[in-house]
Amino acid sequence: MTIITTTDRSFQLLKGETLLDGLERTGHEVEYQCRSGYCGVCRLTLLAGEVSYDDPPLAYLGQSEILPCCCKVNGPIRIECRAGRQGELPVDTDQYSLDL
Repeated sequence: MTIITTTDRSFQLLKGETLLDGLERTGHEVEYQCRSGYCGVCRLTLLAGEVSYDDPPLAYLGQSEILPCCCKVNGPIRIECRAGRQGELPVDTDQYSLDL
């Protein structure tokens, strides 16, 4: 298993899991659309480490940019990505009855 370090936490990428799947599993906020390297919406900055692609993605990638939907992680990496808000509390609407 490979260690992924983001802006605010680290986790292990599971066997067979894409980087995008791992980021979602660990509560990171990553926008995406196609999940295949076509649109480039999931683009992130690679700070350290290496990734590769089975087929070159169709989306444009600048220097140090990666597509977590389709890249293959080649060892430990560090990326710029933040975890989302953890567990917003649900509002109990029963306690706020309106007498109209």
